Amino acid sequence: MHPDFYSGEVLLINKPYTWSSFQAVNKIKHAIKKHPSLVLDGVKVKPKVGHAGTLDPLATGLLIVCTGKKTKTINDLMGLEKEYTGTFFIGATTPCYDLEKPVDHTYPTNHITEDAIYKAGEAFVGIQQQVPPLFSAIMVDGKRAYELARAGVETELKAREIEIKEFEITQIKLPLVDFRIVCSKGTYIRSIARDIGLALGSGAHLTDLCRTRIGTFLNKDAITPNEFSEKLEEKL
Repeated sequence: MHPDFYSGEVLLINKPYTWSSFQAVNKIKHAIKKHPSLVLDGVKVKPKVGHAGTLDPLATGLLIVCTGKKTKTINDLMGLEKEYTGTFFIGATTPCYDLEKPVDHTYPTNHITEDAIYKAGEAFVGIQQQVPPLFSAIMVDGKRAYELARAGVETELKAREIEIKEFEITQIKLPLVDFRIVCSKGTYIRSIARDIGLALGSGAHLTDLCRTRIGTFLNKDAITPNEFSEKLEEKL
């Protein structure tokens, strides 16, 4: 079956490291713009493309990209639960809670045991209020929070209700702690890094993150934007 990008397709894209979600969507949009399904009655139709949930540039993994009439399903897709795997660094913080900014503070870790780490992870399971990172795309007075943060403007973001459905510590090799998390929409894993550092009486930040699942859609079934473009070019 040939793709119909006007009637709509749901594409599973594996976002590469350092790519923004916007870059990934633009790559798909550029790849499909010459596709025959976007020519109606001899007139070329401008491709409509959007994604169902942003990934940070330093995160990898599943980005659901919708085209054409399927973009109407984006809100429903965004509401699906997500699964992530990744790594926390225990004993240091950064302003953005990941590696996009350098370490700003270091903290002692001698008091932290493996048992304390497992218990801290268990305590995060459930419905809770989470304060998003200052370096995030949340709108504040008409501007993105990250724009204000980069300009040095002090901003207080309101806590939002999220749910952590599963929090599994998969490996501990201090200062690194590997994890798997299943959570609701709107959850910031970078904020969990911040909060688990506080829970351990130390500091922490995110060094690695991959979104492995959105609802029943799996990253193992996804392809990179470049692979998508190459495969489509071959068919054309």
